Amino acid sequence: MRRLLGEILVESGLSPERIKKALDLQKKRGGRIGTLLMRLNFATEAEVLTALGAQLGLPFQPAIGEIDRELALKLPITYAKKAVVIPLRRENGTVLVATAEPLLLSTVDDLAVLFGAPVDICLAPSEMILDNLNRLHSEGLNKAEDTAQEMEEEDLSFLAAELEEPTDLLEATDDAPIIRLVNSLLSQAIRERASDIHIEPFEKEVVARFRIDGILYNILTIQKRFQASIASRVKIMSGLNIAEKRLPQDGGMRIKIGGKDVDIRVSIVPTAFGERIVLRLLYRESALLPLEQIGFSGENLSHFNELITRPHGIILVTGPTGSGKTTTLYASLSKINSPDKNIITIEDPIEYQLKGIGQIQVNAKIQLTFAAGLRSVLRQDPDVILVGEIRDAETAEIAIQAALTGHLVFSTLHTNDAAGAVTRLIDMKIEPFLISSSVMAILAQRLVRVLCRECREPYQMTPAEISELEIKADAAGATVYRAKGCETCFNTGYLGRKAIYELLLIDDEIRQLIMKNTDSATLKAVAMQKGMRTLRQDGADNILQGITSVDEVVRVTQKESQ
Repeated sequence: MRRLLGEILVESGLSPERIKKALDLQKKRGGRIGTLLMRLNFATEAEVLTALGAQLGLPFQPAIGEIDRELALKLPITYAKKAVVIPLRRENGTVLVATAEPLLLSTVDDLAVLFGAPVDICLAPSEMILDNLNRLHSEGLNKAEDTAQEMEEEDLSFLAAELEEPTDLLEATDDAPIIRLVNSLLSQAIRERASDIHIEPFEKEVVARFRIDGILYNILTIQKRFQASIASRVKIMSGLNIAEKRLPQDGGMRIKIGGKDVDIRVSIVPTAFGERIVLRLLYRESALLPLEQIGFSGENLSHFNELITRPHGIILVTGPTGSGKTTTLYASLSKINSPDKNIITIEDPIEYQLKGIGQIQVNAKIQLTFAAGLRSVLRQDPDVILVGEIRDAETAEIAIQAALTGHLVFSTLHTNDAAGAVTRLIDMKIEPFLISSSVMAILAQRLVRVLCRECREPYQMTPAEISELEIKADAAGATVYRAKGCETCFNTGYLGRKAIYELLLIDDEIRQLIMKNTDSATLKAVAMQKGMRTLRQDGADNILQGITSVDEVVRVTQKESQ
């Protein structure tokens, strides 16, 4: 082994000093040669595999080409991942196998026995092998519907037994049907990009639904007799009390599937027909997008970029639950985050970990509320504060005082439009002069589904659609797109979502109106005269650019003029 390592290192073109150091480390630590070299940064994986191939007479293939799915699935995924090996196809009576660890000689013998044929080896990058293994086994996993059908005739006396969680759901080998069903639901939801799983009991059945791009779809109908076992299984996975069926419970779990980490928030509430379960999926590997990519454009982007660099004041983001407010706030913090700023957040829950930013999780059980947390944060000498939500007058008052004493404060409110946030604060008994002195801008937003580029179909807008959207009459000849549906978008016609915005800037004239306790409709009308673009107008721009459809913008916005 040591002599072979030396030959490989020489073949890789490393200096004599690095070769000696690598040999000494291998003697001291042992382990696989390729893994050792890469971990020690002596060479890239491609360099190591190329050198190994030259020494062993094996071809190195940066791309592994077509894979015989049925052949690949014969090899258990746990074994395949451990040996970093994937069967590719049969060629001339032999089985071609790609591996990143060719020195595990026992693997070749095992595969020859498994497939009943001689095995030829080629070398391929480990990341490519593992990605293909995850993809093939994910596609091969039973859909929840198939698993539910298999369960119908099985004995259910042992179904909710607590078993040790697998490191990856694709590697699960449990035979218990309820465990398979729950795993299948989770796997299918992740594969179809669902943000939530709803398991809803009714009088004679249980219905499972997925929320995909903001819309709920019926996925599966489950027999009523499985209801209690499913609830128990979810409770076990999320650390909840399986004996408590009368009170609401909240919990969480972290799972891994196909190498992806997913955090899941669990909410269980008792209803007339049993416990209703909602699982919210948070994809930890989801990249935080910059402001330019989440929907901001044109004047809104330049105004908002200027606002978030101001030294003090409040910026409010409004919209219903699930409208992307948190994503906008995180994108704003990421934009201004730097070593010279002390940024602290108070959230419920913390949805993404932000590097270099202190994040506090609200915990009402120990009286760590938004107000209590905000009061403590002000003693930490912050420059920027994010308050997850202003829910009461106490939190609003402390946030306003923080803004008036030299802090930049971000927060959210649940209102229908930007102007409505002023009315909401006044309804909380906040004095109008405090609102006008501290609030710099209010941003309302909604999420619209993005048309699938593979199947969207063009057409010309009708006069009725132009009137509904309140856009210029010359748009009558414009080509826009509508949803159709294909395999890529799961026949929905849409793939992904983006935000549309309404940015209300608080200038001197708006401040005077707030001081006079003016109603929100008047505030909005004045802001529109001064150039504010409404949610529907911003949505119309996205329609004309071919990003979304008329139906989608009409669904999430309301007509301004009557």
